[in-house]
Amino acid sequence: MGKTIRLDRFLAEAGGFTRSQAKEAARKGRIAVNGVPERRPERQILPETDLVTADGKPLSYARCEYYMLNKPAGTVSATEDGRYPTVVSLIESRRKDLFPAGRLDLDTEGLLLITNDGELAHQLLSPRSHVDKTYFARVRGPLPKDAETRFLSGMQLEDGTQVMPARLERLKEEESSCQQVYLTIQEGKFHQVKRMFEALGCPVLYLKRMSMGPLQLDPALAPGEYRPLTEEEVTMLKNCRKRKTKP
Repeated sequence: MGKTIRLDRFLAEAGGFTRSQAKEAARKGRIAVNGVPERRPERQILPETDLVTADGKPLSYARCEYYMLNKPAGTVSATEDGRYPTVVSLIESRRKDLFPAGRLDLDTEGLLLITNDGELAHQLLSPRSHVDKTYFARVRGPLPKDAETRFLSGMQLEDGTQVMPARLERLKEEESSCQQVYLTIQEGKFHQVKRMFEALGCPVLYLKRMSMGPLQLDPALAPGEYRPLTEEEVTMLKNCRKRKTKP
């Protein structure tokens, strides 16, 4: 049997009601559960199986929501912030429990998963899951000749922090002594990508996350745009998690 939730919570998440509006609508007989008027907003229901209507119109409910956001620079990966706009504020949803699965720096762009599935987020972000996160970076070069080997060996950052092995792919060198690269890591320490390149003496000039596990950033999304994940994408993420977490 599925997990029950309060009727007023269901109305808030599926119907756009505030809790006070939900209570008022129930009191006035506007809400029905399985065809029977329900005046108790505290009633527990099974959202996947019970049919809830408001003013005769059925309400659909998804226990978990998943969005792919192309994070723009200047937004913080948080649910609230007193100084900068948050990534969650870019998502138009009735849900109040959405959060970013992981963090990207204020000036970093690219793929960010916005969801309320805490279990999936934890498994995707845990270093023990070994889920790849690939970034495109433009760094001030030239990179050392042994950069690939140093990343693969699991390098030590300037403050002594040890990081897991990573894969570096050089793309092209620009005339201004800038190098374009892809870097794939399996963890997400504080400012990790930037600190890894700083340890090589090559500061990051631009950074964008391109993928997380099998999930690729949709090239049709401009910075600040988002879309719901397809069922196939959600399934791929969950299957990726299951494969990676096996002993």
